[in-house]
Amino acid sequence: MPATPVASGPSAVGRFVPSLLLLLTVFGPISMDLYLPVLPALTLELDAATSVAQLTITACLIGLALGQLVAGPFSDRYGRRIPLLIGLVAYVVTSLLCALSPTIEMLIVARVVQGLAGGVGIVIAQAAGRDLYSGSALIRFYGRLTVLAGLAAIVGPLVGGMLATVTDWRGLFLFLAVIGAGILFATLLGFRETLPDGRRTAGGFRQAGRDFRQLLHDRVFVGAVLVTGLANAAVFAYLAGATYVLQGIYGLSPQEYALAFGLTSAGFMVFGFLAARTAERWSVTGTLAVGLAMCAAGAGGLLVAGLTAVPLVVVILSLFLMVSGVAVTTPPTTTLALAEYPQMAGTASSLLGTSRFAFGAVAAPLVGIAGAAAILPLGIVTVTSIVLAGLAYVVLIARTARRAPEPAESPTETLALAAQL
Repeated sequence: MPATPVASGPSAVGRFVPSLLLLLTVFGPISMDLYLPVLPALTLELDAATSVAQLTITACLIGLALGQLVAGPFSDRYGRRIPLLIGLVAYVVTSLLCALSPTIEMLIVARVVQGLAGGVGIVIAQAAGRDLYSGSALIRFYGRLTVLAGLAAIVGPLVGGMLATVTDWRGLFLFLAVIGAGILFATLLGFRETLPDGRRTAGGFRQAGRDFRQLLHDRVFVGAVLVTGLANAAVFAYLAGATYVLQGIYGLSPQEYALAFGLTSAGFMVFGFLAARTAERWSVTGTLAVGLAMCAAGAGGLLVAGLTAVPLVVVILSLFLMVSGVAVTTPPTTTLALAEYPQMAGTASSLLGTSRFAFGAVAAPLVGIAGAAAILPLGIVTVTSIVLAGLAYVVLIARTARRAPEPAESPTETLALAAQL
């Protein structure tokens, strides 16, 4: 099915909206990354096992996945603005509940709900971007989303590490509430609806079911969903395990861990930007293959580190290569999944985003199975995830011809996106 030109452009909703959409990408990484430097301290204070404390990560991932699954079709039916406002209010409230949790069990429950609310912002960013852009502008916009996610991943642990010197993990959740409140305020002031009434779906849950079936019968779409989900499973395994590996095994302080984490996040940001350019000018599927190869090399290095003692630099370089490779896969998979479906961008985006966090929710607790002083589970989980992602690419994407999104876009789209670069 050929991509349909967008019916509205950035000029129709205001120049501030694209910037706000990019800002919404902070929900995933900031919710996950900010408190990672103090996760070991949280584990001790709440008297929890390592694997149970890691469930606070899994709980947020499950919420982020389910929140997108619900918010995507809902936004296709009722527009982007109202679901976004509801999600932002809920995010602020649940972040406060996380800060007040007296037990690990209550914190896990609060993290599920916090993830549900945060997932709304993520899916709206992708879907509204498809409302505004097409062609090369769409690829570049998704590249910007990847870059901003990487930037948030850098800022999150760095800020978390600095805040850890003056507050505990509860203060970090209060900080998340402040971030949510700031984005809510910006949305109330500047977010105008990107999906006109005439382009919204009708039919409620029955229509949503038909849309889901149509998407799941598209081999390339399913391939993109599986590849991005499995690749991100490796990243979330890293998020869950790296703090214990780098601090517990290699003796890094929370601030040193934040710097190491920032290095890998910088790779994510830089390579995400380069991937968008490469996919636009060379090949969407070729760029995706390169990203998977980088992921495989990095995951292989982690597996070696789990089997034999290696210097810290080997582990950090392996993490850098794997995370950067996932960034390279992100613009191509997002483009392959959404470019052909402007009429149900929210639904398509919800499945894509759900896969990223659902696979991550499965992978994250597995790295703690052998306790806090083992690298091997991290290596096994990441290698397995990337091998499965590679198989999905070969079977569902590489063997199915689909042209890249149309390269032409209107002057309005080009000028509006250029303002964001």
